[in-house]
Amino acid sequence: MRATIFDPVRRKRVALTPEEDVRQQLIKMLSQERGYPLALMTCEFSIILNGRSFRGDLVIHSREGMPVMIAECKAPYIKLTRETFDQILTYNASLGVKHILLTNGRDTYFASLNVESGKFEYKSEIPDYNELSQK
Repeated sequence: MRATIFDPVRRKRVALTPEEDVRQQLIKMLSQERGYPLALMTCEFSIILNGRSFRGDLVIHSREGMPVMIAECKAPYIKLTRETFDQILTYNASLGVKHILLTNGRDTYFASLNVESGKFEYKSEIPDYNELSQK
């Protein structure tokens, strides 16, 4: 029998893969430590880009329902490389959010778009939801 874990975002049990474990740890940290409302999170968010379908691991929405952050979760044994960064930037080409997060559970990178330069700037900490949703 395959191990499962309860996902409070999807409100159901899902297969406990290494990547899912990282996602659930991220959801727990964002909701409990940073005040991100579970009701404004979407797992496996559908993204269409150039006629191709993708799924963002976790998308955070504003209170108005607009995507404001996308998170890509990798298994702990997956090294975060330029290719993994390119993956989240590809997804963001469709979403156009100002904040991106990439984690494998051991290493986590958070960046916000500098509107003036048009480039993402990496931050040392993930902001609280109220701070993120105001930017």
